[in-house]
Amino acid sequence: MSIAPYLRHLTLTPWRLRRAFAPDVRAAIEAAVRACESRHPGEIRFAVEGAWPLSRLWRKQTPRDRAIEVFSELRVWDTEHNNGVLIYVLFAERSVEIVADRAVGDARVPVGEWQACCRLAEAQFAQGRYADGAIAAINAVADVLARYPPARADVGNEQPDAPVFL
Repeated sequence: MSIAPYLRHLTLTPWRLRRAFAPDVRAAIEAAVRACESRHPGEIRFAVEGAWPLSRLWRKQTPRDRAIEVFSELRVWDTEHNNGVLIYVLFAERSVEIVADRAVGDARVPVGEWQACCRLAEAQFAQGRYADGAIAAINAVADVLARYPPARADVGNEQPDAPVFL
């Protein structure tokens, strides 16, 4: 087993996370979510987790498993029409996962569509362009939701637009 993942998580400082997602980047993410939600009836939530505690790494938890936990913890599922979508970023790994509720999930949207959104952001993150990556992911998710809209009309803004940092 490689020690590299442990080092990435142990050496990630809050300062590095704050630098990558400075206040102007956070504001841009919030504005992008707000603007994109006007194009479709889905609800987008953007969450960033800096690094995991060693206990998560020992258990070999995957970013996908953690994204599903965060989807629940943030209650992204708690929308009237089950149309919430979480974009989860694990900063230490530059990994992006998308979890969608059942009205906009895998039964309606091909998994490859969500994966393409993730890879788009990850490519930007790998180059240190966090604002570009976040906004690209949000726009890509909005494009998917516009192509595969939930069957029911939008009921308004049910989730916060501001990114959450775990």
